[in-house]
Amino acid sequence: MRGTIIRVMLVLGLLLAVAGAVAAVLAGFGTRLDWWHFSTGFSLLRWGVYASVAGAAASVLALLSAVLAKRRRLALAALPGIVLAAAVISVPLDQWRRAAGVPPIHDISTDLDDPPGFVALRAAREAAPNAVDHPGEATARMQRAAYPDLEPVRLAAGRDAVFAAAQAVARDLGWRIAEADPAEGRIEAVDRTFWFGFRDDVVIRIAEGEDGRTRLDVRSASRVGRGDLGTNARRIRDFLTRLQERVQAPAG
Repeated sequence: MRGTIIRVMLVLGLLLAVAGAVAAVLAGFGTRLDWWHFSTGFSLLRWGVYASVAGAAASVLALLSAVLAKRRRLALAALPGIVLAAAVISVPLDQWRRAAGVPPIHDISTDLDDPPGFVALRAAREAAPNAVDHPGEATARMQRAAYPDLEPVRLAAGRDAVFAAAQAVARDLGWRIAEADPAEGRIEAVDRTFWFGFRDDVVIRIAEGEDGRTRLDVRSASRVGRGDLGTNARRIRDFLTRLQERVQAPAG
């Protein structure tokens, strides 16, 4: 009788863990593929976590019962449900951890006095929840405290060479170029986050600096969400690192 109860808990735990994993995967990629609104994706993820917690509990109970009953095979059979459930539960835990380590901002720029403006992507941003214009000084203060390394880059290469290199790096990173205007020295592009596929907008501004070098500024802003888990700052850092490697000139 005890063995039957343990087996039922094992099956229940594994089924709940699998259901939670499927819901978590669908939550992100269904949103990315525009099957539903991101709020629906968040709801799916939440219910997936609930199912995983229940699955983990059932699997742990089965494990303890099997150990007490000295049923080694049944104890080992509980491990897949526990591991799978833990993997799903770790996703929101990791997001909460990351969110706690960065400020709740979603618009990052290397120039906080005069952030590059969106032109080609203006309509898309106007249709999104987050504003087109930079949020202002409150966001700037939080960015300076959290990301003091994000500043304008000055390169010894000419303006045209930097523009071409910036466009090439953007493509290498998988960004969709919305507009590249050499006369204005402006490149606008859209990048998407991996899991949920949120669209973040990037504008690059390239100009001749007063010191004779080429100055480049980047602004990366999320269309939705109060915070970005540090995504926009990482995107800018990655871009600038690759750009300087391509141009083969140190930042000023």
